[in-house]
Amino acid sequence: MAVIDRVGAFFVAAVAAAVMVSAADADEVKLLSAFVLKPAIAELAPEFERASGHTLAITYESAGIVRDRIQNGEAADVAIIQKPAVAALAQQGKILAGTAVTLARSGVGAAVPAGRPRPDISSVEALKRSLLAATSVAYPDPKLGHASGIHFHGVMDRLEIRKDVDAKAKLMKASVAEFAAHDSADIVISQPMEILATPGYELVGWLPEELQDRERFTWAAGVTANATSADAGRALIRFLSSPAAAAIIKARGMEPGR
Repeated sequence: MAVIDRVGAFFVAAVAAAVMVSAADADEVKLLSAFVLKPAIAELAPEFERASGHTLAITYESAGIVRDRIQNGEAADVAIIQKPAVAALAQQGKILAGTAVTLARSGVGAAVPAGRPRPDISSVEALKRSLLAATSVAYPDPKLGHASGIHFHGVMDRLEIRKDVDAKAKLMKASVAEFAAHDSADIVISQPMEILATPGYELVGWLPEELQDRERFTWAAGVTANATSADAGRALIRFLSSPAAAAIIKARGMEPGR
């Protein structure tokens, strides 16, 4: 049974009431979202379309690319990226003032192929030893704007092991699932939401809290200044920040947040 079926009829009915429109008012909502939210949005999108009558046209990119596309004036209705980036875009007039809503909070974790021994990542020194001992380490390519990859670069620099790890690194161009479809690594570094959505990989856990940056991994949605379906975009954001959506976001590996 899909997670949304377990949320409860009360929440689903409340969401439907909040976003329902007449057929004549139905719009297409163009959503640009960071890859990491894909597992939750893919599950939530059909329910939003059913409840609201709107349709969604969704594009997933790295957080950096989404930010750049909005900054460069690309036509869209809603963008989902890190909260600080949404705030910066709002100051530039690229996101409508008062529309930004925090959807989820996350961080960076580690995974291994299913059935493999789990490395010790319980402390900073244990993580360092495990990364150095691994035959291969995969992480999102920072040059493509992936927030997890950018953050992991900082982690490796702090541990003074970037040269050693990058000598055996596999840079992921898109999601963990897309990487796993054609390649593998002893350790995969990414956000838990992506890891949990990837068959064949098991989440070991979060990196030590001292190595996290929770602000970087707070995700927010905002209506873009050049939206052609701004009201429908607001309806989408109300839906994504509803109790029903929060339950799915949590089940998929993030903490719903405001």
